[in-house]
Amino acid sequence: MQTDFWQSRWEKNEIGFHAKEVNSFLQANWSGLGLQAGDQVFVPLCGKSLDLTWLAAQGLRVTGVELSQIAVEAFFAEQQLEPLVRQEGEFKVYRAGSVEIYCGDFFQFDGALLKGCKGFYDRAALIALPAEMRARYVQHLQAILPVGCQGVLVTLIYDQAKMQGPPFSVTDDEVAGLFSSGWACERLRTEDAFNKRFADRGLTTLEESVYQLRRC
Repeated sequence: MQTDFWQSRWEKNEIGFHAKEVNSFLQANWSGLGLQAGDQVFVPLCGKSLDLTWLAAQGLRVTGVELSQIAVEAFFAEQQLEPLVRQEGEFKVYRAGSVEIYCGDFFQFDGALLKGCKGFYDRAALIALPAEMRARYVQHLQAILPVGCQGVLVTLIYDQAKMQGPPFSVTDDEVAGLFSSGWACERLRTEDAFNKRFADRGLTTLEESVYQLRRC
């Protein structure tokens, strides 16, 4: 899936993937990581997620990466924050308070910026990518996160034949395979996440799974 696809979605405001509330799995499972105030947390493909604000409210230093400048600027505007902006290599970097977002290509993000990172959170990155890109995503995530870094991953499971992604269905078996080397991966639970929006897209079932991960 090319960058033009996501740029176009934000330009046209076709952002049904944007959640209008903080993810409940994040709130219920984040404390299990045992992070402390002041720790750095990484959020790839972060969009303008309200989860960024929630993480910052826990006293964490939040580092996000997002391709769309529209999304980045919308996040700070909607949170009524005036960011400081600088250029750092290939990235335009926005910072306000304890939230810093690097606007650019995730696959160009330098692990040197995450040397002391303690946590990461993925609700909309893995499921945003087609199957042929998911292994590359996990490989780069593994390359840039330090050993010992812990995270929460949220995925969706549905009949891919009935709905064209994104978001894509990523099964438990695929998650286990993607994170089989260099990671400790535990599925915490799976819940029914079906609602009218997905019924309108042709689905009859939809589940949401949450995992706890640790970079080994």
